[in-house]
Amino acid sequence: MLFARFLRAVSVLLLGLAFLSTVTPAQADARTDAAAVRVLRYDASRAAEFRSVVDQAAQVWNAGVTNVRLVAGTPADFVVLADNNWPRASVTGLGRGTIWMGRQATSQGYYPLRIATHEIGHILGLPDRRTGRCTDLMSGSSAPVSCTNANPSSAERAEVEANFAGFAPLVEFDKLYVDSPDAAALVPAP
Repeated sequence: MLFARFLRAVSVLLLGLAFLSTVTPAQADARTDAAAVRVLRYDASRAAEFRSVVDQAAQVWNAGVTNVRLVAGTPADFVVLADNNWPRASVTGLGRGTIWMGRQATSQGYYPLRIATHEIGHILGLPDRRTGRCTDLMSGSSAPVSCTNANPSSAERAEVEANFAGFAPLVEFDKLYVDSPDAAALVPAP
């Protein structure tokens, strides 16, 4: 199963790179305009002090992908809440679920914008990767506390594009993704 996930991730990456290398910017713009953009509404009204950070994270994703657009509004496809635990996401389907912006991570120095962008990544179909690299958004808390990179890598953006183009996402639905340093031992590596 681990090897199958690896092959799937590699194929999504290669497909994304192949698309990018065969399309001129003008053609890409025309295809983007012609293709249906999936609009996902999110409700951050109960995200307390994280509300503006969630809006910023949505803009990070909007700047990085073309076939999905995140907008604040209701009825919501996903909701964002604040609590005193670790950040986490419950993904019920592609583009659907609940995010908790946990204060435990921010009290330990983790960057709120990176947390919000990472958790939205789960909603967009990305699993935890726990590579420990700051350049990988989905490495989450396995990256150093000092990491402030809130931008998805080109591979992560390509994977989201593929997810919303009809490819099966690698994220498991109806699973709770907890982003704490202790969770790294509990979550199997992809």
